[in-house]
Amino acid sequence: MIVDLFIIPLIKIVMILGFILTAVILLVYAERRVSAFIQGRYGPNRVGPFGLFQAVADVIKLILKEDVVPKAASKIFHSLAPVISLTVALITLAVIPFGGTIYIFGKEINLMVAPGINIGILYILAMSSLGVYGITLSGWASNNKYSLLGGLRSTAQMISYEISMGLAIIGVIMMTGSLQLEEIVRLQDGWRWNFLLQPIGFITFMIAAFAETNRLPFDLPEAEAELVAGFHTEYSGLKFGMFFLAEYANMITAAALITTLYLGGYRIPYIEYLGLPQNLYGLISVFAFIFKITLILLFMIWVRWTLPRFRYDQLMNLGWKVMLPLGLLNIFLTGIGLMLF
Repeated sequence: MIVDLFIIPLIKIVMILGFILTAVILLVYAERRVSAFIQGRYGPNRVGPFGLFQAVADVIKLILKEDVVPKAASKIFHSLAPVISLTVALITLAVIPFGGTIYIFGKEINLMVAPGINIGILYILAMSSLGVYGITLSGWASNNKYSLLGGLRSTAQMISYEISMGLAIIGVIMMTGSLQLEEIVRLQDGWRWNFLLQPIGFITFMIAAFAETNRLPFDLPEAEAELVAGFHTEYSGLKFGMFFLAEYANMITAAALITTLYLGGYRIPYIEYLGLPQNLYGLISVFAFIFKITLILLFMIWVRWTLPRFRYDQLMNLGWKVMLPLGLLNIFLTGIGLMLF
């Protein structure tokens, strides 16, 4: 009982945290290398072989930097804001299934931090909506007009695109009849992936994921041309590093959610017919999940260094005049398709 309630979940949490921290370091390195390739530069190539230790050096630099807090800032909320952003980014991954079942000493282990949650999608939507508080608080607590404008922009942006994201998810729920992510993955058996059955929902969800993670071309809350650095202008040292970590952790969460809802999750089409041992199948499913996430993350990096930033009015017009009608159209077409087929 103690093993099931405490030991196994604790091991999973440590594994997830280790995976995220390692993935963030590799993701920062990949972003620099890909951006350098796109722009015809070398990228990091000095610290360690092929510049692999550059991200580690940056982490050490941020830890050793002085934590500067403006005199007129609200110090409690100024410190609380990055903690909220990072915590929300990390706990969202708790309900995402990242592999099949394995057996250790004859005991069945579900490769999911919190297995069996029937409202997994609602949990993710609830947690992701809390992320706006971290950015809004950081803008307000800094007592800086540029930071405040960045926080307000982020609030409007995230609320606008969360509606489109929710509408896209409704199409998936209608197809599967379940809020449980494990069930959604199971029903995408073979090539019944939802991005083929729900192309409009997939596109709107992908665009909304860019907006929710504040990535270019949707990085209006931190547009340096108008807002210096936006909501994190008055942050330095480890607090700035926490915002930085939260952004990349949100990218990983968004990629994991896209993979789970639309790309078959950890499943590989028809691999069950190979008759592999359960543990081997479980490990292969984890690597398949990581491979799919990696492809999405590389796509997000490529988009960032290819497309220019939207104007704020263009951002709002896209969210309310294009994405929202497309989300409603997707629900309408899904309902007709379910009635006919």
